[in-house]
Amino acid sequence: MTVYNAPVDDMKFLLNNVLGMESIAQLTGYEEATPDMVDAIIDEAARFYGEVLAPTNKAADSQGSRLEGGKVITAPALDGIYQQIVEAGWPGLTGDINYGGQGLPALLAVAVDEMSQSANMAFSLCPMLTKGVVTALSLYGSDEQKQIYLYNLVSGTWTGTMNLTEPQAGSDLAAVRTKAVPSGDHYLLSGQKIFITWGDHDYTDNIIHLVLARTPDAPEGVKGISLFVVPKFMINDDGSAGERNDVHCVGVEHKLGIHASPTCALSFGDNDGAVGYLVGEENQGLIYMFAMMN
Repeated sequence: MTVYNAPVDDMKFLLNNVLGMESIAQLTGYEEATPDMVDAIIDEAARFYGEVLAPTNKAADSQGSRLEGGKVITAPALDGIYQQIVEAGWPGLTGDINYGGQGLPALLAVAVDEMSQSANMAFSLCPMLTKGVVTALSLYGSDEQKQIYLYNLVSGTWTGTMNLTEPQAGSDLAAVRTKAVPSGDHYLLSGQKIFITWGDHDYTDNIIHLVLARTPDAPEGVKGISLFVVPKFMINDDGSAGERNDVHCVGVEHKLGIHASPTCALSFGDNDGAVGYLVGEENQGLIYMFAMMN
């Protein structure tokens, strides 16, 4: 069993005496980040990640994730952990209050995320990628996209992924070949992405993929890459998850030390095409994706 005791005293010293948390709390919108509140959050995070998440680390890595009958099976040691994190409000700690977040300073999340990553790196990648999707859509998504996706992503009710790498391209994004063909108010995507962290699972009733792809007349190289939102399940008018979109996991990679993270190969458009929605403008996708990556 993994034992993790967060360096709480060191973290509090850095926050309060080196990094200026008290000054940050004087900024508009951060008034609730009082010293007592910050201390209470750090203490509770240390307890939760040390007592609840860390003990799963070794067992979950040994159990790993696998693809069985077209369904991703996650490590049994992690059963119920994600739901506890959502119920406790950890995903929305620094989220925009306009989308249901708590609006606390990002500096506080750095300390909390450090605890999560130290307790179980494989698991922590799931909420980490979701925060990246929130960042990208907050900066570049349309008002409609923000309304549709951000509430559920900020709260952790849905998770998100980043889809860059392809089998023939590796890290050379100029060689991306996933296609996005206009179809009414959306696009139909076809292609394959690999090494997609937490690309599929059943912790949530939807997964929101951010996908790099090329439109038919796009220029070659990185200047022709666009970014699309591709939900695992289509979104009903009432905001709930509807019909399954044409995106499926076709394989689970095995990465040393993070076997509990389902690192997926995802296939888009094997049937009628995966429905995707353009983020921002065409051919600006790499710029948008870097917001998520950073």
